[in-house]
Amino acid sequence: MTASLQTAASALDAHLAQLEPPSRLAALREALAGRVVLTTSFGLEDQVLTHLVAGAGLDIEVVTLDTGRLFPETYALWAQTEARYGRRIAGFYPERPEVEALVRDQGIDGFYNSLEARKACCHVRKVVPLGRALEGASGWVTGLRADQSPERTGLGFASYDAERGLVKVNPLYDWTRDRILDFALANDVPINPLHAKSYLSIGCAPCTRAIAPGEPERAGRWWWEDQAQKECGLHVAADGRLVRSAGVSA
Repeated sequence: MTASLQTAASALDAHLAQLEPPSRLAALREALAGRVVLTTSFGLEDQVLTHLVAGAGLDIEVVTLDTGRLFPETYALWAQTEARYGRRIAGFYPERPEVEALVRDQGIDGFYNSLEARKACCHVRKVVPLGRALEGASGWVTGLRADQSPERTGLGFASYDAERGLVKVNPLYDWTRDRILDFALANDVPINPLHAKSYLSIGCAPCTRAIAPGEPERAGRWWWEDQAQKECGLHVAADGRLVRSAGVSA
């Protein structure tokens, strides 16, 4: 199975580059047997992908990670999105004993105190639930784009995620934020009202702020940390580096 998925990832990476996002999603679904999962944080990219999946009636599950610290606007958009597309978006949650131990150890907002504390919080609230969300899946759809950050340049359209044993696909990899926003507005895709208030990348409420003019798109995430590579852990390998496209070194 590993070898076949690696081969599929390599073939998809080349093939998807020739297609547009709706066809990329259809090609992914056709290429992979078994469960394919789209993880959404209800950001702009994920909303467009949900729209494309629902509009085409593709057999792709849409799931989200509810950390317990999301913005009220995000929860409202979750309900709005379900109503708009007539389908449930499954929520995956952190384990209660792990959250209780985390808060007991570092305090309710202890993630501000150190990089290690923040990563520990992300691990409990996001990385572990993601593992359950993707359990048994052969494909994982994300809203990653090349121009979101320097670290995401070179990710490609498809890669084999060896740690999770699946093919990871980024259908909007070569689209700009402006192009995605134009598509969303033209197609009445529900979007988070925080985007209009300069929250371009939205995660947990305590860890996200609006960005100032001229700041990078993801500058509002974990803004108190060094501006070097900032990831929550969902898209990185055990060595801390982003998982790259098949055939591209990290």
